[in-house]
Amino acid sequence: MAPLLSLILSLLAASVIAEDSSLPTLSDVTAAEAFIEASEVVVIGFFETPSDETFDYKEFVEAAKSVKHIPVVLCSDKEAWAKLSIASDTVAIFRKADNHQDNLQLSETKKVEADGLAHFITMNELLYITEYNQVTVVGLFQSEVKGHLLLFINRGSGDYKVLNDRLGALASEFVGKFLFVLVHGVKSNEKSLGYFSLTSRDLPRAGIYDGDSDMKWLMPEGEISTERVREFCQSFIQGDLKEVKQAGEPHPKTEL
Repeated sequence: MAPLLSLILSLLAASVIAEDSSLPTLSDVTAAEAFIEASEVVVIGFFETPSDETFDYKEFVEAAKSVKHIPVVLCSDKEAWAKLSIASDTVAIFRKADNHQDNLQLSETKKVEADGLAHFITMNELLYITEYNQVTVVGLFQSEVKGHLLLFINRGSGDYKVLNDRLGALASEFVGKFLFVLVHGVKSNEKSLGYFSLTSRDLPRAGIYDGDSDMKWLMPEGEISTERVREFCQSFIQGDLKEVKQAGEPHPKTEL
């Protein structure tokens, strides 16, 4: 009985390892579209024959383990590939904040490591409200959406959650027009605050940055209400802010 028990335990262990190293698979176009629609940001690994022998597959599985806050699946269905403009083994990020798809075609990459794939995912992760930092700044400035609604706020302040929730309720209204960005009043963000002539003592404040023109505006002081922020955004879209004095003094064009 001991050898049999040992064999059973070995098989169970192998099963756990196999399950741990695998990812859910999308079976067709409908499943792929539903998966993309279900979350703000998702990642799909398009592998024709996903297995440990497939180029870069193991690295992708390892990367998926380190970005557990993002839904990650596999898809080998060629109809889904065609629908989503996938030509060969590719890791793709789909995000609702700017209705964008970022593709990393693995055949064009000389060497792919798990850490590099995880960095690619987090670097291009944009949520309805994205926290500004040295990783997310890449995705923010590479996005085709150049209008940024910025909430400058001190983390831990009494109105932090209320204002964050208000912006979250608005962000979906302006998909494709604005990226909503949370800028914390910390030392690493002093450059961004200074760009708007702000310090951490001035917060919370809301502002708009237009990446196309490198122009910026601060919303007038007062309550940062849902309606005021909505009107502020609409004024920019309608061009009404063009005649309003910019925030702070002129700066050479640069990233925030």
